[in-house]
Amino acid sequence: MTVIVRDVRPEDAEGFARVRRAALPFLLATPEQFVFDWAHAHPDSHDRPLVAVTEADGIIGTAQVGIAHDAPRPGIGYANVYVDPAHPGLGAGTLLLRAAEEHLAERGARTVYSWALDEPENHTWAERRGYAPSRSAHFLRLDLTAGLPPLQEPPAGVELRTAEDFAADPRPLFELDAVTTADEPGDVGAELDDYAHWRETTWEHPLLDRALTTVAVVDGVPAAFSAAQTDGRGRYASGMTGTAPAFRGRGLAKLAKNTSLHRARAAGCTEAFTGNDAGNGPMLAINEWFGYEVGATEVRYVRTIG
Repeated sequence: MTVIVRDVRPEDAEGFARVRRAALPFLLATPEQFVFDWAHAHPDSHDRPLVAVTEADGIIGTAQVGIAHDAPRPGIGYANVYVDPAHPGLGAGTLLLRAAEEHLAERGARTVYSWALDEPENHTWAERRGYAPSRSAHFLRLDLTAGLPPLQEPPAGVELRTAEDFAADPRPLFELDAVTTADEPGDVGAELDDYAHWRETTWEHPLLDRALTTVAVVDGVPAAFSAAQTDGRGRYASGMTGTAPAFRGRGLAKLAKNTSLHRARAAGCTEAFTGNDAGNGPMLAINEWFGYEVGATEVRYVRTIG
């Protein structure tokens, strides 16, 4: 069976989402999400989504490929390849990775990062292609129908608001997102310094649920937040939960996340998902308190090219 790798087309969105849901059931994936992402990719990211197709089955593999333009150092690329588990052994992953690496090398990448599920066959596959394991992260799942910790009243001086309350001017949420992202654990890191791009790609993202996103405001200042994403299928995901450095140690992130989860259950969501760097002990402890369980683990692989 011949496998062809090509650039994605707008009409591929449904197949792209289908493969992602099959390969990574712990992530939200909708056609609308991918159409939006492809249309709003930052020009400096040299974003190039790819698909692997066969005549008989259509799309059987996908790749998210680009340059980490917001990383503090240049020359870092990413190539995340996912193949439908129903179509193994056809070489789709190898072809996708080869095309991705060629694209990244042409755009000046010298280091390529790629996520792979923590399974023996994936380790072997990555290492045979010159990749070495780096850090790992967990996918966590919470059954929202099974109960949550009780809601807690915010302490004096703290108000719980929604992102929708900032619709007229979301810049304070951008600034909070930027300061919490700056010290998030990871190999690459990110610096959020482009408000216009953030507003276009994060604030307007089709998965962002502003009514469920919860912000802890201390004496009028946004101090902590838990960003919520929903897919219209009863699935909820925490996009980011964090606290500004000056307000840490007061339980504000836990307060915001618990409130968001209760709001999600009241809105009809039945499953909640989140991701955790394996080395982020404090956040893992918070999620364990909520009742999240590890559903799968991914390993980030790295290779030097060029």
